[in-house]
Parts: sequence; structure tokens; C-alpha cells
Amino acid sequence: MFTWIFWILAIWFVVNVIWMWFDLDNEQLQKTFAWINVAAVIIGFWVFYGATSVASLATWFQVLNWVNVVLAAIQFYFGYRHANGSSHKTA
Repeated sequence: MFTWIFWILAIWFVVNVIWMWFDLDNEQLQKTFAWINVAAVIIGFWVFYGATSVASLATWFQVLNWVNVVLAAIQFYFGYRHANGSSHKTA
């Protein structure tokens, strides 16, 4: 289970970053990916601490989990940056 979830999350991470990078202005997509990343982070940490770890992947799994946390935060920023309806304009 540990290895399978690691590779699923790794593939999701690569697809997510590539798709996110090329469509930064699509706020709905950013919100959707951010919430999917929240689920991925929960599953990732649950598997990391709950399943029997594979020594060669343990460090990379932990790194992947924390990078997904950062990525989700970035996606929430891009997804909700115009959510309050106000626009900041300088004089």
C-alpha cells in the first residue's frame, strides 16, 4: 500500500504541477486542484504514518507530502485571490 500510494501521489503531483503552471489564470481549476490536493495530503500523511513504510521511499514520501502542502497553498492563493470582489489598483 505504501509504494502504490506513493507512486499515485507522485504521478498526480507531476500532472498537477504541469497543468497548474500552464493555466494559472483559471481560478476555478486552481480551486479544484487545491481541494484535490487537500485530499491527497490527508491520504498521503495517513498512509505515511499508518502503513508499513518502505525504507527507500520513506524520505521521498515525506518530501512529497510536504511539497503537496505547499502546492495546495499556492493553488488556494491563485484560486481565491479575487474572491472578495475587490480589485487593488494603485493611483
